[in-house]
Amino acid sequence: MKEMRTWAWILLFGSLWGINEVITGESLFRSQTFLASAWLAAVAFFILAIARGVINKPGSSCVIAGIAAGFKLINASPYFCHLLGIFLLGVAFDLAASLLLREKRKAGLRHSVAGVLSAYSGFAFFALIITYVIRYEYWVMGGPAKVINHIFVSGSLAAAWAACLVPLGHTLGVLVWPILERHPRWSSAGAAAGLILLWTLGRITG
Repeated sequence: MKEMRTWAWILLFGSLWGINEVITGESLFRSQTFLASAWLAAVAFFILAIARGVINKPGSSCVIAGIAAGFKLINASPYFCHLLGIFLLGVAFDLAASLLLREKRKAGLRHSVAGVLSAYSGFAFFALIITYVIRYEYWVMGGPAKVINHIFVSGSLAAAWAACLVPLGHTLGVLVWPILERHPRWSSAGAAAGLILLWTLGRITG
């Protein structure tokens, strides 16, 4: 029963990230907002940090990222590169969190470092893979200048936000989860209600 409840919350966190990508992300990209990917990444790292405070298991952030990408795929008309970017942010955060946040300690420097590492590595993974491995035409045409701009300009803004939001999110998850665990039925019902609401919103707005 506890494992089913944990999976329900993993689905909820992935869906929260997904709805942000569908509603906020589509709006930012449509309006060509400056450094849109960095603002979206900041929210993503906050959600991932909360989730890691709740479910501190290696691989969980990758699963959440996969759910978020699937949510966007089903409920919007995303470019392939957006889905890849979402998943690679999750992979980057998972690696950093597995290395630095293995224990549920109070927020400190290591949480900020995990956020910064996640941002730079996630943006670097994406830019290098999409340009030099997949060779997506839009990125290939931009060349090394576009890769460097994505990593060190967009990545730096995302890293600055992540340095603040990862400690905050992780602390929130660590504090809230014991309360939810004391009321397992309400916890399960809340996760189920949240999932229904988010997927309904996704279908309506997508």
